[in-house]
Amino acid sequence: MELLHGKPERERKVLLAVKLLAGIAFTFFIAFIAFFIAKLPGLDHVGQLGIGILIAVLYRQFFGYPQFLRLGIEFSSKKLLRLAIILYGLKLNIHTVLSEGLTLLARDAIVITFSILFMIWLAKRFKADKNISLLLGIGTGVCGAAAIAAIAPIIKSEDDDTAISVGIIALVGTIFAIGYTLIEPVLPLSHVDYGIWSGMSLHELAHVALAAAQGGEDALAFGLLAKLGRVFLLVPLSFLFMYIMKRKSSKEENNDAKVQFPFFLLGFIVMSIIHTYILGNIITVPEAVMDSVPVFTAWCLSAAMIGLGLNVNLKDLQSKALKPLLAMIITSICLAVLSYFLI
Repeated sequence: MELLHGKPERERKVLLAVKLLAGIAFTFFIAFIAFFIAKLPGLDHVGQLGIGILIAVLYRQFFGYPQFLRLGIEFSSKKLLRLAIILYGLKLNIHTVLSEGLTLLARDAIVITFSILFMIWLAKRFKADKNISLLLGIGTGVCGAAAIAAIAPIIKSEDDDTAISVGIIALVGTIFAIGYTLIEPVLPLSHVDYGIWSGMSLHELAHVALAAAQGGEDALAFGLLAKLGRVFLLVPLSFLFMYIMKRKSSKEENNDAKVQFPFFLLGFIVMSIIHTYILGNIITVPEAVMDSVPVFTAWCLSAAMIGLGLNVNLKDLQSKALKPLLAMIITSICLAVLSYFLI
């Protein structure tokens, strides 16, 4: 009898393992395709992340959601997403931000506050989807897809809303970054100030690098410093949203709405501390290993966002995303103007 019961149980575990690995492989396969498409002229500025989400959305519309692969796809969209956020902490040098960028940090706080509150206000005026608008405000103010991915589980965002928000951030941020490089020659700014402006106002770290590089090495260095200040503020912002959600939950007296502690943020903080004070000071890591970590992080984030993208329905996208997109474009323009005068 044990053999009869054991065999189906083993077969079930094997089937679950196959579904898990196949689903993960599927998200990485789309990321692999997106990686090469992003190398094509004209598409290199869009990036692997944006193209990967687009492929995932189109796949869902033409072929439907691959139910057999659901377990692995959900693993990518949740577990790999948290791993990417943790590893993202290795980009942040706390000492540099605190010792050399305190004034930038204050201005970054203004940028984040303005982006979120102005997006919320516009969303009410346009009667836009509140959840997507909030995520876009966070992504615009802080650090694009990484910020959206970090805050989304705290505010209990639906997967399709998160994917839509990341897709919009990738698209609009790329357009703005290219626009910055075109107008840089006519701006009455020094190269350093141009870099700071880019770091204070553009969406993704990659967008800042793309735009600030136009002004040279000093512009790029200060642009990344300004941007890292915004990344640094992701931590207190996350805890602020935790507090808000807990208060909202207690007022509604809804036991199902309990806010789970985002332990991956502790990983983010730990990685930041390791990068700042341990690597190179106490422990020496081969340069090849350190260079491979951002690459691995980018692939994990791409696979995770592709997993989210497979949940997007284009019919919902048309009804939910157009007004938040318009609000975000207006917010991004106003943020660029505000940042310009904050320099």
